Amino acid sequence: MSWDRVQENWKKVSSTTKEALGSLARSGYGVLHGVNLTPQRMKTNNSLRVEREKTDHAVAASQEKVAKQADAVVELARDNADVVLTVARENADAVLDVARGKADALLLSGERHADPAAVMLVAERELADGALRNARDNADETLRREREDHASSLRKFLPLERESTDRFLRSERMHSDDALLNRDDFLAIVTHDLRDLLGGIVMSASVISKSAAQNEAGRSTLAQTSAIQRYAARMNRLIGDLTDVASIDAGKLAIAPAIGDLAMLITEVEDSFKATASAKGISVVTEIAAEPLLAAFDHDRILQVVANLISNAFRFTPEGGKVTIVGEREGANVRLSVGDTGSGIPEGALDSIFERFSQAGPKDRRGGLGLGLYISRCIIEAHGGRIWAESHPGAGAKVFLTLPAHAPAARPQAA
Repeated sequence: MSWDRVQENWKKVSSTTKEALGSLARSGYGVLHGVNLTPQRMKTNNSLRVEREKTDHAVAASQEKVAKQADAVVELARDNADVVLTVARENADAVLDVARGKADALLLSGERHADPAAVMLVAERELADGALRNARDNADETLRREREDHASSLRKFLPLERESTDRFLRSERMHSDDALLNRDDFLAIVTHDLRDLLGGIVMSASVISKSAAQNEAGRSTLAQTSAIQRYAARMNRLIGDLTDVASIDAGKLAIAPAIGDLAMLITEVEDSFKATASAKGISVVTEIAAEPLLAAFDHDRILQVVANLISNAFRFTPEGGKVTIVGEREGANVRLSVGDTGSGIPEGALDSIFERFSQAGPKDRRGGLGLGLYISRCIIEAHGGRIWAESHPGAGAKVFLTLPAHAPAARPQAA
């Protein structure tokens, strides 16, 4: 093998190393200036923590991407250099073997002078190895500097990005709070005006019904005024539901608990539904434990919940059916249940009926807006209780609620 071939192989080593270093520099520059480190931000008033975590994850992912690309370029350059170096070494070894053979022949013949070509080849091989080591060291140093520069840029960018995110979220939160305040004010005004108008309608209907004549026309007038009063009462309940939902969303649902007997409340609600049960031909069965069902609850709010449960039971119970109300003590809780003999609730809807605007079925509009059970759930949970439903299709449904029982203080024993 000629010396020209060795020099040609070395040129290939140098060219491959230069290409690898150039590719490394270009790749590092492109990653540094082309990577989009800003994640898709969720524009909500409670996403500051999420945004920061996403930014941190994006930074880590970008750093990992830069490191992997740089390592891949360096590995490619090293592989190419190793291949070329292996070929060069094999060629040099072949030449060196020839030179050593000649040197050994000269020594055996008694001549003490080594072959100059073999000495020069060994020196050239050492130079090639040293050049390759220098190229590798330079590539590693370039990669290290690129990584440090990129990390420094990210460290400077992250606080700016966080500050921008904080400003945006604060602004969004202020706009959201203003919108909620405006909504609450508007809803309060509209609710007050609507209730005043409904009160006037009910009073007018009551006056008309009292002045109705005792004949066929008078009976028709009484029927119409009764319908007007029912519709007005229903509208008043819907307005109350919307007001309660707004209070729940704002975290301002008013609860004023006091020690009371749940059994007395059940009796009170039952009395108010006697006329409705008689008109619909539905029998009401009440089962209340003998002992007082003492608990700390807001009387008006729990009355609202129980009335809603009984109203739902009446709504889905056919004529001749039965509604059962049970009040009892269960461990550390008092429990109330309202059951009916209607068509029941689909199994997949047992949980969803307690969500807002939910109905027992996709085409069922008998339940109004679907807010009653949602509001009931929020009221019961605000009392530290629980509400749920059980049902078998075709065999009726039963809704349960529990409240923490009140334990009376122990009376001091007489001395």
